[in-house]
Amino acid sequence: MTQNEKPTALIMIFGATGDLAKRKLFPSLYRLFEKDKLNRFAVIGVARRSLTNEEFQTSVRTSVTNEEPTGKNIEEFVSKFSYHSHDVTDSNSYSVLNNLATELDQKYMLNGNRIFYLAMAPEFFGTIAEHLKHDGLTDTEGFKRLVIEKPFGHDLESAQKLNNQIRMAFSENEIYRIDHYLGKEMVQNIEVIRFANSIFEPLWNNRFISNIQVTSSETLGVEERGRYYEKSGALRDMVQNHMLQMVSLLAMEPPINLSTDEVRSEKVRVFRALRPIKGEEVNQFFVRGQYGKGLLNGKDVPAYRDEDMVDQESNTETFVAGKLMIDNFRWAGVPFYIRTGKRMEAKTTKIVIQFKDMPMDLYNKQEGSVRPNLLVIHIQPEEGITLYFNAKKGGQSFGSTPVKLNYANRGINGINTPEAYERLLYDCLRGDATNFTHWEEVALSWNFVDNISAEWENAKEQSFPNYESGSMGPKAADALLAKDGFFWWPVTNLDVET
Repeated sequence: MTQNEKPTALIMIFGATGDLAKRKLFPSLYRLFEKDKLNRFAVIGVARRSLTNEEFQTSVRTSVTNEEPTGKNIEEFVSKFSYHSHDVTDSNSYSVLNNLATELDQKYMLNGNRIFYLAMAPEFFGTIAEHLKHDGLTDTEGFKRLVIEKPFGHDLESAQKLNNQIRMAFSENEIYRIDHYLGKEMVQNIEVIRFANSIFEPLWNNRFISNIQVTSSETLGVEERGRYYEKSGALRDMVQNHMLQMVSLLAMEPPINLSTDEVRSEKVRVFRALRPIKGEEVNQFFVRGQYGKGLLNGKDVPAYRDEDMVDQESNTETFVAGKLMIDNFRWAGVPFYIRTGKRMEAKTTKIVIQFKDMPMDLYNKQEGSVRPNLLVIHIQPEEGITLYFNAKKGGQSFGSTPVKLNYANRGINGINTPEAYERLLYDCLRGDATNFTHWEEVALSWNFVDNISAEWENAKEQSFPNYESGSMGPKAADALLAKDGFFWWPVTNLDVET
């Protein structure tokens, strides 16, 4: 499919009455429809609940108007939605679904193109994929694609088992494993910043960069996700996917071209070069934390162990900080520091690239001091880039002062920036898998994370809770950098200016 060609497909959303579908998928599809990005399409909502088509369409309408209150042509959009009450283990239910799919395919002339979006509990992924194959839904003249939300497995062993199940019904190039961070505007901008600017790419190595810091912090606690989080923790929920994916984009070699295969190939090489951390080394390179009670936005908030569906003696981490080493020629000796946590001071995702100091600090002897050059990529909630450098102070002074150049993605382009799910849905419809995760990336990242999980699960952390809600994590995370002579750059005063 060419860049300007509009896609045509029947989209089946399993878990269509769930939160993800209502908050993200329906509004994202609507925005594609409103922007005239879709050709012919129809949607079947699939879920356990008994609903009529009219009741389901009302739910879709509410979902869209909540996000787009001034939207146009909403009734035309909603009319393309149908509902199927479904039992994921019953072949008869799949047979009824297949008949409905065939009917809509003919009605809307969809050329047999089918997308199966699994927006539901991951324990059903393999079962659904097998039934789709066995019960004939993948027997179609057009393309077939399976879209899967994280988590893809709980560890390497479960991920391999799930992948084997899915591969019985779909080939690797038909599987789209979503990591919504890869749909964010400024995450995708990492490649452009690096590979389209001669002032950065020649410096993007261990000769000029001292360290790279990736922070993704949330102010929210686990809320109603206590049962899920007790089995996951921050390491599996954030590090195995989002954090390692951002590191791979920052560290990858320039691809031969921007094709899916070439970009993925370079990311895989980064994962292969990640230095494995095992046994006692884990606590030298990684820090875990769990939030206690505290004050956030003027309100008292409970400790993690006091949240609903959480064990009173839980050993689950809600914070992870780590030092990653990439053992290749480009990055040898450069630490990549990552940290992510809940109930932290601010909701933000930022990347800070810190360049090495000048070999002779001439101006540190004068008034003021020279600050390290920093390139800050702001992912969320604000989007943009800030470059910090040093310039002469005004007047008769010979001292230097730090200055910054800002690009805030809030202008004309920013207003029309697609939301992550909108962009990824469109990529899937067009058959572009570049910003989806390949199985080899999944396997290598689980292989890295499993060693850390094994060490932490075998040793109960006696200090939990070890950071207050509203802070930036445990003191041990600061010590992790301090022993290398660095410190975490603050997230609250490195913002893009409004």
